[in-house]
Parts: sequence; C-alpha cells; structure tokens
Amino acid sequence: MFASIDALQAGLLQQNYVAGRDLATVIFLAARLRKPLFLEGEPGVGKTEVAKVLGALLGARLIRLQCYEGLDVHNAVYEWAYARQILHLRILESSGASRQEMEQDLYSRDFLVARPLLQAIEAPQEAPVLLIDEIDRADEEFESYLLEVLSDYQITIPEIGTIVAAQPPFVVITSNRTREVHDALKRRCLYHWIDYPDFDTEYQILRLKAPGVSQRLARQVVTAVQELRRAELYKPPGVAETLDWAGALQVMACETLDEDLIRATLGVLLKHQEDIQLGQGKLARDLARLAQSRS
Repeated sequence: MFASIDALQAGLLQQNYVAGRDLATVIFLAARLRKPLFLEGEPGVGKTEVAKVLGALLGARLIRLQCYEGLDVHNAVYEWAYARQILHLRILESSGASRQEMEQDLYSRDFLVARPLLQAIEAPQEAPVLLIDEIDRADEEFESYLLEVLSDYQITIPEIGTIVAAQPPFVVITSNRTREVHDALKRRCLYHWIDYPDFDTEYQILRLKAPGVSQRLARQVVTAVQELRRAELYKPPGVAETLDWAGALQVMACETLDEDLIRATLGVLLKHQEDIQLGQGKLARDLARLAQSRS
C-alpha cells in the first residue's frame, strides 16, 4: 500500500497534509498490519482530515460514519426496508403463498439497507477508507458492537448470517476525548495522539492550505494563534480555526494584524463568549504587538 514511511509522508504532503514522522509511522504500520487507526486529540487538529487525505492518496472510496448519542445498529450498520417488506408481504398473501415462503422472502438480502459499516465490509473491489468519526459521542453499547467489526472485519445479521469483508477497509477512528473510550476498543487499534502543531508546522500548513495569504500575514496569524493557546481559554483554537481566520482576513484584504482587527474578527477564531471577552481586552493588544514583532 505504501512503499515506505518516507513515501507516505511525501504523499500526504502532496495532498497538502503536513504529517510529522510519528504520525506517518503509525499510519504506515496500520496499513501494513491491517489494524484500525485510533486518533485522539483536541477538536480541529486534523484527525478527520487524515481519513480524507488517505482516501484521496489511495484513490479509495471514503465511507464516513458520524457518531452521536443514541447511534444504533439501524443507523450505523443495516436496517430492513419495512415499507417494501409490507408491500411484498401483501403481494405474497394475494398470491396464496404459504407462511414459510413469506418468511423466507421477507428477510432476504433484497430488503436489507446497508449503512456505513456494512457498506465498508461489503465493498466488492478496492478496500475503502472507513472513517468512524468522534466515537466518544456514541454510547458505550455501540462501542461494544464495534468489537466484532474491528477484530474480524465481519458483521453478523441474525436473519442472514455472517458477512466477512473480502478486502478489509482501512479504518480510521477519531475521538475528541469528551469521554474515555473503552480499553477493549483501543486494544484493537494502533493509537496516536495528534497535538496542536508548533509554530513552524502550523505556518507550513497555513501556507499550503491558504497560499493567497501573504507570508507576513501568515506569520502574524500563526503567532497570534499560538499565543492564544497559552491563555486560559475555555476552548483554544485549532488548526481549522487558524485557517478560517486567515481566510477571513484575506477576504477583508488585510495585510497586517492590529488590535482593532483582532477584536473585530475574534468570532471567527473563538467560539465561546467568555473567550471572546478575554480576547477583546488586554490580550488583543498583546497579540497585536507580538504578531507584528514576528513579521
């Protein structure tokens, strides 16, 4: 799948994803060992983007399962097309079919609706990239269900039997750590924590993702964001917010950061009123001075 860790790292960079050696290594091992990849980190640091970039790099279909509280088998794995089953049942009744014949036809593969997990397992040709996004938002019961899928790449449907993947998908699981994920799930995966990037890495990301932003403004933006993360904020800005802020400043045709501009655009960068209020005070003046000193 990947010739070497260096080749993988270069391929990710070609897709405008800056990955450190440690992240490239764990992705390489997950691909070679056919193990799920479990990525944890703060929101906005690029966990979900790993799966998207891998799909593009491999030329594989990306299948995404967005987790949420109350997610169950019907929404994640499969469900029966009840309306079609009822219609088919009435047709069989009118034709004089026996009860046994009706039951056999009613739960056939024709009436099974595949959801993301089953779609990934049933992929007929090239192995897809399966993204299980924000697993920490799902219930623990759903985590337990995933154990069979991640251990043997198979799904058991009582009415049909066990469906085994011909080509195991490349599985990427992400978590924002809003709660602890059970160890039984983590043990089936290779684990990596994606932290906030350092200045040089974030500057490189910004230049790749937003080439229209001048070098001077890019350095000022990254300097300000890096400093904000050191403040006592409820929710520090992630890389996604850095890119959003740079894009907003570009739309406004800004060439340099100043105190008033920072105050006016903090809502792009920060998402909690308490953080914005903190940023609009002395912090905005300090950010402006620091950012201009780094340009």
